[in-house]
Amino acid sequence: MSLPALSDLQDEYEFLDSEDRYRLLIDLGRKLEPMPDALKTDATKVRGCSASVWVYPTNEDGKLHFLADSNAAITKGVVALVLAAVQDKPAAEVAATDIAAALEPFDLTRELSSNRTQGVPNMIALVRKTAERLA
Repeated sequence: MSLPALSDLQDEYEFLDSEDRYRLLIDLGRKLEPMPDALKTDATKVRGCSASVWVYPTNEDGKLHFLADSNAAITKGVVALVLAAVQDKPAAEVAATDIAAALEPFDLTRELSSNRTQGVPNMIALVRKTAERLA
């Protein structure tokens, strides 16, 4: 199951109330492909997240693909939202993407508690660093 385009998510998200936005994020998190437990290590853990978050990058046919998981449903949805901006794109394109700007329409800091969003910059940095290394 692949993640929907960020623009499609934004169109749906802006018409929802807060409770339905939470549901949308939880459903989005369920669309992440399963991450094998063997990949959930200290090396793949995203620092600064209140929940446990793991991200494992792969490079398939010149495109970045991320496996990710979290032990918290809403946080997993936020992770999926970040990945929707970059999943299966060429590394050079991902490195050039302003992920934070792409997520601004979702106004996550207003919708979610600070402990649910505090790890987002670290995850964005991890994605960007991976893309720059592989570009």
